[in-house]
Amino acid sequence: VQLVESGGGSVQPGGSLRLSCTSTGITRSSAYCMAWFRQAPGKEREKVATIRNDGSTSYADSVKGRFTISKDNAKNTLYLQMNSLEPEDTAMYYCAADLCPVYEYIYWGQGTQVTVS
Repeated sequence: VQLVESGGGSVQPGGSLRLSCTSTGITRSSAYCMAWFRQAPGKEREKVATIRNDGSTSYADSVKGRFTISKDNAKNTLYLQMNSLEPEDTAMYYCAADLCPVYEYIYWGQGTQVTVS
């Protein structure tokens, strides 16, 4: 399984970005849970959003109401729509995947940088 993120970049506060994570090697995408994590320099990795195989989602309190996670199983792609971006959202963003239920994600992408300033 390989995960490849894209869509990162630099944006001003209040702006928007949409991250994508395309997967290969997942034969039953409907059985997978997927998530977005982020890590800023000097800080611990934070789980930002999760989408489960039943379509249910959950978010970190810091992004609720601003970020939306979704996935297109036909395209094997996970998305993270990020609105009302704040400087505190600056981080490397990673997507992760594993069969549900997830105890510890085993598949990770290489990350895409988001800078808000």
